[in-house]
Amino acid sequence: MDLLTLALIGLVGGLITGISPCILPVLPVVFFAGGVEGARARPSATTRTTKGAAGSVGAMAQPSFLSSGTTWTPGGVATLEPPAEATTTRDKASARRPYLVIAGLVTSFTLVTLVGTLLLNLLGLPQDLLRWAGIAVLALLGVGLLVPRFEEVLERPFQRLTPKRAPGAGRGGFVLGLGLGAVYVPCAGPVLAAITVAGATGSVGPGTVVLTVAFALGASIPLLILALAGRRVAERIAAFRTHQRGIRAAGGALMIALALALAFNLTDAIQRALPGYTESLQAKVAANETVREQLDLGGLVTDENRQLAECSNNSAELEDCGPAPAIRGIDTWLNTPDGAPVDLADLRGKVVLLDFWAYSCINCQRSVPHVTAWQEAYRDDGLVVVGVHTPEYAFERETRNVVDGAERLGITYPVAQDNSYATWTAYRNRYWPAHYLIDADGQIRQVSQGEGGYAQTESLIRELLTQADPGVTLPTPTQVDDATPVGDVTPETFLSVSKHANVAGDYREGAATYTFPTDQAQDTVAFGGTWTTDYQGATAGPDAQLRLRYHAEVVQAVLGGTGAVTAVVRDEDGSVVDRVELAVDGPPRAYALVDDDSVRNGTVELTAQAGVQVFSFTFG
Repeated sequence: MDLLTLALIGLVGGLITGISPCILPVLPVVFFAGGVEGARARPSATTRTTKGAAGSVGAMAQPSFLSSGTTWTPGGVATLEPPAEATTTRDKASARRPYLVIAGLVTSFTLVTLVGTLLLNLLGLPQDLLRWAGIAVLALLGVGLLVPRFEEVLERPFQRLTPKRAPGAGRGGFVLGLGLGAVYVPCAGPVLAAITVAGATGSVGPGTVVLTVAFALGASIPLLILALAGRRVAERIAAFRTHQRGIRAAGGALMIALALALAFNLTDAIQRALPGYTESLQAKVAANETVREQLDLGGLVTDENRQLAECSNNSAELEDCGPAPAIRGIDTWLNTPDGAPVDLADLRGKVVLLDFWAYSCINCQRSVPHVTAWQEAYRDDGLVVVGVHTPEYAFERETRNVVDGAERLGITYPVAQDNSYATWTAYRNRYWPAHYLIDADGQIRQVSQGEGGYAQTESLIRELLTQADPGVTLPTPTQVDDATPVGDVTPETFLSVSKHANVAGDYREGAATYTFPTDQAQDTVAFGGTWTTDYQGATAGPDAQLRLRYHAEVVQAVLGGTGAVTAVVRDEDGSVVDRVELAVDGPPRAYALVDDDSVRNGTVELTAQAGVQVFSFTFG
């Protein structure tokens, strides 16, 4: 692992994030509370004489921000100057404030991302606890800026720790940064994906820490520049010096407003209103070969999984792909005695097939019959099948839903719930389904990602079983129809706001009312009526409709929630060929809309009752 390369990748990824739309909600707070509040006293006070009411001459020093004041005396204007030592101490603390805010943000973001999930899981606490703690910090600091007495109460613990600190200087800069880091949600990208998965899996090593800190620093550089600019403005513009109380109140109000906006998810509207002007930069980073090699888009490359890159996909011959990484990060095991875990080290001498799947994935649904057939045919001859269920949607994290999905697919072999993506990342996997064939010595000998190639995989299973036990008598090869789509069909289409492919027109997170386009492209889905979209899918509101133009033999929709769904299927010429009435209930799953004998062009007009969830469309 090249730590310098990882640092550069993290820095570049962070810089792109730091200029993206997702950073905009925190900019006013950073400018005022991080920059203006860090303004220093003027380097020196200039004195001029002023005639008093009685004609005497008084001396007046130019007012300086956070350092001095003026008062009228019978003889004229006198300057109230604090002791020089106090002014110097205050200036030094104020000068540090922008840097303390950024240091707090980097620290908080790094800790929350890398250990927050693990800590909350360990304590059995809600996953959004840290975010709400950050919102509370912002709100409290905002109230402190509005109410000086309250600020004094907030600062007392820190004054006990640093009793020599000048009162009011650099107020809570690091604590403000901690709060921002907990609520700051960067825009997604390959670097952040690698960091998030590494943190969720607990695979936090030097490379992960370097990548995370570099990312946080890169994202913070634009914020630091803004904070320094705010401080410079406050020091140079007289209005900031003469309206100190008002400026502090404005900063406090902004912090409270940000806390409320975050609490009610109102910041999403700001991001939706702006184009994703950094998406092309993120795409270039994701496509870079060095980035792909270092991150593998599924996690960091380690010594344990490095040799997996030497395997070709779905090879017809046995290959040497290195040792099989351990199955890790599994909280729940299904189909094992008393939920006992399966350890690959205990399976030496056996041939193991590791199958990555998700129960609502149509590609997996077509693949699983082959896997269950192999398990049934060869389990007495030394084959052990282990399923690794890695969720694609949030609802697939629920154990009861996985149990239901496994039963419907006839899965009786052990299944590990890989909700934290720990095993997925260890195998550098990026596909549903994916098969990893492991020999009796614990070495990976074939990797098959995606559908198809079942005859080749079964042939290699038989070869490895014979190598492990030369005297074995194997049954005849299994006979399961290969349902892998042949030819060009519409690609899988997601309604998640993080996956914009194949959706006609613009749509962003939140509730909106849509109108069907007059000219809809082939292989796309379009929104009509009111829908609420998020990072999982879309929830139907009043008059909710979807129009899908497809090219396939089979069309399925992954639906959830409760309600009625009607799908009108039209031929290429617009005539109605079928009408499907669905009652959606229970765990989200795939529902059949079209099942023809041949691939053809068509249109599905789907009407959903309010509350029904639509996650994706799959085709075959």
